[in-house]
Amino acid sequence: MDSRFSVVCANKVVKVELIGRLDATNSEALQTEIKQYAGQGVTKLVFIAKNLEYISSAGLRVIIFAKQKIGVDAHIFMVAAAPAILNVIKMSGLDNFMTLQDSWTE
Repeated sequence: MDSRFSVVCANKVVKVELIGRLDATNSEALQTEIKQYAGQGVTKLVFIAKNLEYISSAGLRVIIFAKQKIGVDAHIFMVAAAPAILNVIKMSGLDNFMTLQDSWTE
C-alpha cells in the first residue's frame, strides 16, 4: 500500500488522514505540515487511522510534536486505528493525552 497523508483544517479542527505507514520516510513531511497550524487556535487534532498499517517511533514523535506545537488546549484524537496501532500507542503511553475512538463525526 502507498504511504501518504492528507491534512485539512476547517473550523479550528485539523484532520490528518494517514494511509499505509507513518515512519521515518514521511514523518518529517507530516511534522512540517502540522507545524503550520501552531498558534492558530486549533481546538482539535484528529488522526484518521483506518488505513494506517504501521507506525514507527518516528511516527509517534510526530504525534508528540503535534501536541506540543498545536497547544495544550487542543484535544487529540486517534480514530479507527487497527488493534496493532492501538497497542503501540498504549504501550508508548500516548493514550494518556489522546482520545481513542472508532469513528469521527463533525
